Amino acid sequence: MFVDRVDELKILEDRYRSGKAEFVVLYGRRRIGKTALILKFLEDKEGVYLLARETSELENLKRFSQKIAEYFDDFFLLRNPFRSWDAFFEYLTRIDERFIVAIDEFPYLVKANPALPSILQEYWDTKLSDTRIFLIICGSAVSMMEKLLGYKSPIYGRRTAQLRLKPLGFFHIRDFFPKYDWENLIKVYGILGGNPAYLLEFDDRLSIKQNLLRYFRLDSILYQDALFILREELEDPRNYFAIIEAIAKGRSTLGEIVNETSLDKGLVGKYLSVLRELDVVRREIPITESYKSRKGRYFINDFYFNFWFRFVYPNADLIESGNGDLLLDIVTKDFDSYLGYVFEEVAKQFLVELNKRNLLPFRFLKIGKWWHKGEEIDLFALNEREKIALFVEVKWKDLTSVKRIIDELERKADLVGLEDYEKHFGVVAKSVKKKDNLVFDLRDFDKIIRPKQ
Repeated sequence: MFVDRVDELKILEDRYRSGKAEFVVLYGRRRIGKTALILKFLEDKEGVYLLARETSELENLKRFSQKIAEYFDDFFLLRNPFRSWDAFFEYLTRIDERFIVAIDEFPYLVKANPALPSILQEYWDTKLSDTRIFLIICGSAVSMMEKLLGYKSPIYGRRTAQLRLKPLGFFHIRDFFPKYDWENLIKVYGILGGNPAYLLEFDDRLSIKQNLLRYFRLDSILYQDALFILREELEDPRNYFAIIEAIAKGRSTLGEIVNETSLDKGLVGKYLSVLRELDVVRREIPITESYKSRKGRYFINDFYFNFWFRFVYPNADLIESGNGDLLLDIVTKDFDSYLGYVFEEVAKQFLVELNKRNLLPFRFLKIGKWWHKGEEIDLFALNEREKIALFVEVKWKDLTSVKRIIDELERKADLVGLEDYEKHFGVVAKSVKKKDNLVFDLRDFDKIIRPKQ
């Protein structure tokens, strides 16, 4: 199944149509859909997909030789495979047509031969940039890929484009679960996030609880993968895990995380920086504050990790002992509270979609949260040039009326201090019995986003 990735495909297609030599770096966490994107791009084009393995340099070169030889019907190359990267790149320089060479899991090759980036740099500078080759290097080890893109890397400045693949947004996961209604889709999103490989582990012929029971098993990819991914990226994961678990529990400020983990403040700050670079954690500030504000809060960037660290990691002994049903009971008791947080992100994505379609009173330029001294506004959208603001409360509840909520929003809006702004107020809820303008519930997802096929 291939879902969305419209923007990423357009970038690749535009580069392809340039006809010039291109060097594209594609990376992102494991199972995020990088290989699917490459194969989709390759469908109607001349090119080869080469998957590196964690094996010897000569073994990878032999396998690459075979793939290329088979493509070009090159009997000589088949009998005499590449013995070095110089030979590999020299061969590419002799291809005189528009041709894609996509190398997946590139970090494995660098691990086997650290000189590879320097060899690639030399060939790109002297020969490859004058060809019509479309080179893609791809990797799942985010930290290593970031180093390859860094200032100290030999290939710094050589790439013509880079793409960091992110999880799918909420409104794309419906393609995976046509039988689920919006409420169930929000539950799925809160458990799995937008990672395509994880979404494929759930089955919409089963209930959410039945799917969770399959998740809470020793042989489940969903149970095992969080550990695998983070241990691959982090040298000493124990302290990182403590920090992520604290954030999953709702400890969002630096002080709260320090108190929860009992780690040194400087150490927590350092670990948080690494987690932000890996896109596991993000830092948010009130929307009216500058980037340097000390009011920052930390949130887990992916609901798969958020759910895993909130429910699974602290109760792993239940899965290890074959008592997944007991973990399901724990999740069930706290799930509605957890979904309130998830629904805020869904509501934010919903407003972004409305904004794209010009279905709000104005086009906002930024959206986020606002908080100050115990007061908080769930979503706050701004157009500072036109001096217009939208204040939104998000409720994972069935509401009969929103009057009190709007009155409270108006009170909070006065605290923000935008006296000369035009102000609008709205609510996004699970359901609302009596609806007014700028009051939305799950029924509006169907009307505005996309009807079920």
